[in-house]
Amino acid sequence: MMFVVEVTAGLLANSTGLLADGLDMLADASAYAIALTAIGRSGRFKANAATLSGVLLLILGLGVIIDAVRRIISGELPEGLWMIGIAAAALAVNATVLRLLSKERNQEVHMRTTWIFTRADVVANTALILAGIAVVLTGIRYFDLIVGIGIGLYVVKEAIEILSEAREAKRAEAPNG
Repeated sequence: MMFVVEVTAGLLANSTGLLADGLDMLADASAYAIALTAIGRSGRFKANAATLSGVLLLILGLGVIIDAVRRIISGELPEGLWMIGIAAAALAVNATVLRLLSKERNQEVHMRTTWIFTRADVVANTALILAGIAVVLTGIRYFDLIVGIGIGLYVVKEAIEILSEAREAKRAEAPNG
């Protein structure tokens, strides 16, 4: 649901940050579905599920960075109030999910992956709110673009972390450890 809300708002409000966060929500929803599918499965399956989540996140992170660069070249001033409102709603959702997942974050790799995704969203939502305030106060669109690129880079970093953990989990599952 938040994917649809944020991407729609990002397009209507000309906000790279909202668009980036919305696409990240799609990756999160996919990761949650993958994690739920992995429950009760083998360690190898769970590691493969985490790998799939990491790859999806990496692709979306790079896509966000490319879109932000495109908007630097040809973009309009984003609607700061939209950025603040939508990001605040997303923050409320993500903070609730993060709290629910906190009990599971040190468990198996597929659950840690979902916790990492949500942690990244909380950071992104907070940055979007601050960027929205800066856009409203200054009328400078680069705050939104910087946050969009920042979200993209953060998502890429998280993807690399997930892929690393998944690789370690696969090694641990290998017959020779």
